[in-house]
Amino acid sequence: MSRYAASDVEAKWQSAWEAGDVFRARRDETRPKYYVLEMFPYPSGRIHMGHVRNYTMGDVVARYKIATGHNVLHPMGWDAFGMPAENAAMASGGHPKDWTYANIADMRAQMKPLGLSIDWSREFATCDPEYYGQQQALFLDFLEHGLVYRKNAVVNWDPVDMTVLANEQVIDGKGWRSGADVERRELTQWFFRISDHAEDLLEALDTLDNWPAKVRLMQENWIGKSRGLQFAFGLIDGPEGHDRVEVYTTRPDTLMGASFVGISPDHPLAKRLEAEREDVAAFCAEARKGGTTAEAIEKAEKLGFDTGLRVRHPFDTAWELPVYIANFILMDYGTGAIFGCPGHDLRDHDFARKYDLPIVDTFLPVEGDHDIQAAPYVPLKSEAVRYTRLVAGDEIQTGETGVNAAIDFCEANGVGQGVTKFRLRDWGLSRQRYWGCPIPVVHCDTCGVVPEAKENLPIRLPDDVTFDAPGNPLDRHPTWRDCACPRCGAPARRETDTMDTFVDSSWYYARFTAPHAATPTDMAEAEYWMNVDQYIGGIEHAILHLLYSRFFARAMQITGHLPQKAIEPFDALFTQGMVTHEAYYRDEQATVQNYETGETREVIRRVWFSPEQVERTSEGAVEIGVAPVTIVPPIKMSKSKKNVVDPSTIIAQYGADTARWFVLSDSPPERDVEWTASGAEAAHRHLSRVWRLAAEIAASDAPATPEDDTLLREMHKCIDEVTKGIDSFGFNAAIARLYAFTNTLAKSQAGTGAKTTAARTLAQLMSPMTPHLAEDIWAMLGGEGLIATALWPVADPAMLIDETVILPIQINGKRRGEITVPADMPKSEVEKLALAHNAVVKALDGAQPKKIIVVPGRIVNVVV
Repeated sequence: MSRYAASDVEAKWQSAWEAGDVFRARRDETRPKYYVLEMFPYPSGRIHMGHVRNYTMGDVVARYKIATGHNVLHPMGWDAFGMPAENAAMASGGHPKDWTYANIADMRAQMKPLGLSIDWSREFATCDPEYYGQQQALFLDFLEHGLVYRKNAVVNWDPVDMTVLANEQVIDGKGWRSGADVERRELTQWFFRISDHAEDLLEALDTLDNWPAKVRLMQENWIGKSRGLQFAFGLIDGPEGHDRVEVYTTRPDTLMGASFVGISPDHPLAKRLEAEREDVAAFCAEARKGGTTAEAIEKAEKLGFDTGLRVRHPFDTAWELPVYIANFILMDYGTGAIFGCPGHDLRDHDFARKYDLPIVDTFLPVEGDHDIQAAPYVPLKSEAVRYTRLVAGDEIQTGETGVNAAIDFCEANGVGQGVTKFRLRDWGLSRQRYWGCPIPVVHCDTCGVVPEAKENLPIRLPDDVTFDAPGNPLDRHPTWRDCACPRCGAPARRETDTMDTFVDSSWYYARFTAPHAATPTDMAEAEYWMNVDQYIGGIEHAILHLLYSRFFARAMQITGHLPQKAIEPFDALFTQGMVTHEAYYRDEQATVQNYETGETREVIRRVWFSPEQVERTSEGAVEIGVAPVTIVPPIKMSKSKKNVVDPSTIIAQYGADTARWFVLSDSPPERDVEWTASGAEAAHRHLSRVWRLAAEIAASDAPATPEDDTLLREMHKCIDEVTKGIDSFGFNAAIARLYAFTNTLAKSQAGTGAKTTAARTLAQLMSPMTPHLAEDIWAMLGGEGLIATALWPVADPAMLIDETVILPIQINGKRRGEITVPADMPKSEVEKLALAHNAVVKALDGAQPKKIIVVPGRIVNVVV
């Protein structure tokens, strides 16, 4: 061939790998194992260059570990349940299963041409009954061990999609799919007892040395350990059975600045008043229309209702505070009640200004003054402050010291107890939708809530459902809900809630070790393959997915499905940057309907356009033939924003290796990379050049020359630096070194033997990044077998030491020449050679130098 034909070459070597079953993982106790896993994709229908970058990084690690003698497990699966499939079914009149499996087929077909070293025999989708049936078995075991329970809880409710939303699915107080205003609603929900493991999950973060520090910090903040004071305000003339309001606070040092007590609309006292008073009921109903996320609460207008009740301050029974029901207080943290300190909390300050409540200082800055009426003074606990009303006395100390002093004072005076609490709440897993894993319990009028018998698993989703109305089709199915009670045999009803899709992705790493086992895991396989040695995925999953996966590992260890060593499932974590591209949108008016009330309203929806739909003009950009669109600077590629580049197009034009090389070479893997057509073209030109260089060497027959040793020394240096680059996830640095060595090889006057050795080694070093090109060069230059199974080259330490070095010569700080000297030449001899250099002789003009500075191996500086 006169040129590199990527499509022919890549198809040929993929066939060879498949025929040789090269990447099938089998347990082998005689070899060290290595488990590399990328966060598996949601089957949206198309992959984009972000997927290519993520899976190529994992492939580089997997191929490198195979070459270094490891028994590698590198599997692939699909995170396949969720609302998008139901929305697609409602929009098209189809079925979520058909949509999902068609998308999986499309995405698999797009991924395979990338040449990934995946063991496809272990592939599964979380919507496979074989997978979610084992998940149901896990649920039953968790239930038996007290790791899952049922209770009433306030949730985010989408009145259009008619389902519970997780906090991250609420954007600016609206449902992420419907755009409807999210409401608070109390429902009976299933929960995992993750909060029981908060202390362990927090402390174990210190053992995760190979996790990014920022991820560990994000998890630490989410778990949110804090020490505070739990105490009660005495309620004056409250309803029967309500004589106190319990409060937990992390800032008891501000108790002397209290001006009101606030309770949640879902607080027992508020509910009692709501049942008796129409004005309270009206306010609470309005307050529940807001979402439960911190973001939604922070952005919403702070509203309160003065109940007319008063409480006594614990330090002064004559000091009375009003009791407000407030829309920014939730029941799921602390006690559902707070004391407001407007002088030192922005939210409380806004509330006090709105309702004309006192604003009092409890501490001041150590230096300077602060107008507490204009804005609150909110120091960190680590900051030193001047306490003006500290119950323990007036003095300057840090907030942390003040908090502890306040707790000690309160305990000594019988006002509450110091308590450690966690921000982490139990994980609500119930979702009111069809396309999810059915919760395997039944409701019996006689026996109550009864676990399904394991022999009846999997509880399969019915196929004959309709999506002609919002809500959960399982509630409307004529027969699926009807079943026999596993305990008494009487007619019973199935649970129609399905599991949060975070459950599906919280244990798939364990299932991959034995994907066809008749139990959730095979302990022998789990003992061999666990833990995941290298996990790779986006920073957007740094909190919930990883935290839930860590909890599941503990729960599976407790229930006998994982060995003790797997209690932390991911030994090393890498969070890659995103592949970005410009995005284009226009805001348009739309009508949405609340199906429960029948009401319609106008909303603004953001409509996104793909790059192919947009024409760039000198004035900006317009959708072809229509109206102008807004240009968003490069952001993460995503199907929802339509700013994706289809890898299939790139592969058809340049080949998979070009796409792989570009996404690895342009920037450090932890940083974002902007996809550009010019960058892809440059990558393709370089790979074509490497192939042509190898072809020229294969066709040559030049004798050995003195340059052979120089070339082979550079080869060993390249082996050393590329190996270090891959080991440290410095893929772009490794590629930069490969560029440099390619140039060295192209310019070298060495003989064919040395060049062939160097070119074969270059192919081996490139093979994790560009496996198809590497295989072709390896075969072209007489390499034995497949490069995919060849052992990684090892640098000879002796060849890393230069026999000679080039020393720049500076005269008065400016470079004027250079000399080549033996690496171990004494300083005195280096000085003699430097003084004999023509530039130095001319500069001295017969005089003696004022000073000669020799830095061994680096430079010679002559001062004249």
